[in-house]
Formats: sequence, structure tokens, C-alpha cells
Amino acid sequence: MRAFLRLAVAVAGLCLIGGLGFLALTHPSTPVPREWNPTKRLYLSDPVTLMTPWKLDAATSEAALCKEVLAEGRVTFRDMADREISELCHIRGRVTLEAVGAARLKPVETTCAVALRTAMWERHGLQPAAQAHLGTTITGIGHFSSYNCRQIRSTGGTGGRMSLHATAEAIDVFGFTLADGRQLVMKRDWDRENAFFKAARDSACTWFKTTLGPDYNALHADHFHLQSRGWGTCR
Repeated sequence: MRAFLRLAVAVAGLCLIGGLGFLALTHPSTPVPREWNPTKRLYLSDPVTLMTPWKLDAATSEAALCKEVLAEGRVTFRDMADREISELCHIRGRVTLEAVGAARLKPVETTCAVALRTAMWERHGLQPAAQAHLGTTITGIGHFSSYNCRQIRSTGGTGGRMSLHATAEAIDVFGFTLADGRQLVMKRDWDRENAFFKAARDSACTWFKTTLGPDYNALHADHFHLQSRGWGTCR
């Protein structure tokens, strides 16, 4: 009986602590910074913390919330109705992305999840990499496409499974335009500007679920393949 009472008191104490903690997080005057507060949504402008990947996953799992974050965060996009071609080929949470932060893109139809991850990459990965390795900033991101209703390609041919491009959950980036007028493309400049490109690749691995580039195989020799879903592959 005493053991049961001790357990009950312990559980009650934990519940009380948890309840007080939740109230502290949700109180208008909470001392917990927004970027650390799990009850606050993602903001692109917030510093990166251990909570940021969790907040990003939460934002990209809900189209309405994702578009709310985009609208607040220096992202130029058009909200679009979902595009349903078939169960295998569609764009849900569809947007047309035109710019992320200081970097413009040729307008591309994609999912909000890809758009938001691209925006996080530009702000927290690409621009710092460009400043560190190239001494300038990025004003343009060159891409091949996002949506493409096709199967996965491999060095042995198509694999029978649908690519994530078929649901616009991936984007292929081939290069960058710099503020000093230079244009870097992976096919031509991978070796010459290898430190920058590898820093860009490594930072993409933070914000995308799958990142494949020239170090992966010949099919990716001229671009980064960036997915909003996957198991953390970074090659």
C-alpha cells in the first residue's frame, strides 16, 4: 500500500511539474525565447536551435501552417490550389516559388514543404557559405525543376518506383548567381569552387531529408537533388 501511495505521489508531482512547465511556456510573459519554445511555431528569422528541426518538420506537415510561415519570412510565392493528376502524380500544398530571402528563382511549382526547406537553406546555409568561401552573397538559385511525373532514375535505368519529383517533393538545383555577377554551375565549377559547393551541400543536409550531389553518382554530377522526405541521406 505504501509503495502504491509513493508512486501516486510521484506521478502527481510529475503531472504538476509538467502542467506548470506548460503554463510557463504558453504564458504571454514567458522567459523562454521563441526559438526555444516548442509551443511557438517556426519563424524563418529566428536563430537556429535544437528545436528548429522539430519546428520545421511540424510546419512542413501541415500546408496551411507551412504557407503561414512562408508568408512571414521574406519568401516570394503564389499560393496555388492542389494539382491532382493521379494518385501517383500530384502537387499537394502547392505553391509557385519565386524568391527566398535575397535569392530569386525561375518560378517553380512545388510543394510548400520544399519551398520552406529551400528558404531555410538559403538563410541559414547558403548565404553563410557564400560569404565564408566566396566573399559575396547569393542573388539567384538555378534549378532544373521540381515536379516531374516519372520513375526514379538510377545508373542502371529506371527502378520501377516513382520519384519524389512525381509529387513535387524534391527540387534539383544546378547552380547560383552571385552578387558580384559571377555564375557558378556544378557541371563546370564543382572542382574549382569545391569548398563552397561542399559547404552548400552539407548545409542542405540540415534542412532537407535527402541530399544527393556530384559525389553521389554520375546522374547527379551537375546538380543537388533535394527532397522534403527521406531518411537523412547526405551524399
